[in-house]
Amino acid sequence: MATIERAGAARTASPEPVESTTSPESTEIPGFVHDRDPEIIGVAQQLEPLVRAMLGGQVPLRVQGWDGSVIGPADSPGTIVIKRPDALRRILYAPNELGLGRAYVAGDLDLDGDIFALLGVRDSLGDRQEHVDLGFSRRSLVELWRVAREWKLVGRPLPAPSEEARLTGRLHTRGRDADAVSHHYDVGNDFYRLFLGETMTYSCGYWPDTTTGLDEAQTAKYDLICRKLDLRPGMRLLDVGCGWGGMVLHAAQHYGVEAVGITLSREQQDLARARVAAAGLDDRIEVRYQDYRDVADEPFDAISSIGMFEHVGIGRSREYFEHLHGLLRPGGRLLNHAISRPRSAKKAAIDRHSFVARYVFPDGELIEVGNTVSAMQSLGLEVRDVESLREHYARTLRAWVTNLEANWEEAVRLVGPARARIWRLYMAGSAVGFEQNRINIHQVLAVRSDDAGHSHMPPTRTWLTDRT
Repeated sequence: MATIERAGAARTASPEPVESTTSPESTEIPGFVHDRDPEIIGVAQQLEPLVRAMLGGQVPLRVQGWDGSVIGPADSPGTIVIKRPDALRRILYAPNELGLGRAYVAGDLDLDGDIFALLGVRDSLGDRQEHVDLGFSRRSLVELWRVAREWKLVGRPLPAPSEEARLTGRLHTRGRDADAVSHHYDVGNDFYRLFLGETMTYSCGYWPDTTTGLDEAQTAKYDLICRKLDLRPGMRLLDVGCGWGGMVLHAAQHYGVEAVGITLSREQQDLARARVAAAGLDDRIEVRYQDYRDVADEPFDAISSIGMFEHVGIGRSREYFEHLHGLLRPGGRLLNHAISRPRSAKKAAIDRHSFVARYVFPDGELIEVGNTVSAMQSLGLEVRDVESLREHYARTLRAWVTNLEANWEEAVRLVGPARARIWRLYMAGSAVGFEQNRINIHQVLAVRSDDAGHSHMPPTRTWLTDRT
């Protein structure tokens, strides 16, 4: 049986798939692998009605059962490998994205081949404007239960993988926010370094051209933000959600600022402090373990918030910007760099039954950029520029997946196969989401005008042409 831990790499040999050629009288689609021999009906063939029900009546990709049987196009760029009956049992009791995600994390189901093509199948099932649902309809649920009873899979639900988040306490309180951040970021600095690269930057890069590499893209992103904030020697910068210190290091080294970075990850704080010390910048950079609500040593000349706003929540977005407004001196600038929804929604929270909410970003919320702009404006932060970096994040995520797959054995050694699978699926799925405009990311630049209403902004976007 094939055990595929990364795209294109099989660890053990698979049995020969049960395949058959199409007879001249057959009405099957040419090039479609599908066994109809009544003497050989494999797992994949028995699951075909369920697969079709899930995918809108089509089987646009290859599916392999644990017995080696196969359905789907012979030229499919990838294969869904159902390795064990437990995959169906997990889906039976969580008949949605979460059940599929649990099966993948547990190793009961694998994605072999081009993971981006497999995850991108959603838009191949209909027009871009149509609603395409990969969930389970009533009909597919009936079929699933029929198969489960036949294979004696009905019983107590399997426990969820231990990597699934189980947060307690009231939403977006200090304690619960700290737990949510720790769940995602305190996985191990060495693991993150495998795919983030030397800059240790876990946010969207900025890719000026096709020859740009990952480290260059992250440096270019930091430089773009510094120019938008108009950083100058002697200024005081606050970086909210500073990660491993990339922004404060770049701003201090290249723009001569004094910087404070805050994070709720102990592992990030430890490495960021070590990087600051190695750079000889202890006298100009302070990295704190601190909630943004507890920062009180204003004023700051500029504030950057890079990949932090997704953790705040729409219910606290006004409180967030109000507090940052109070920390800024008049004429100071704020840059908010955050993933967003392309359309306004009643609920900003990531669906609690989704794979991302349970395994990656518990309590995460994606706020449509218009709502973000309105919140900032209403609190006296005058928005001066909005820029989408959607395509840039897709490219960044693809680079991270490439690095993770290239270092797969080491990733598994560091964090185990389940957590490595989580990051592979999350990052690849996010790349596809950005490419298909199902999620977006924006940099919103705002200024706190002085009492006379002066913004102290230049008449043109100087950051488009200025370089250090």
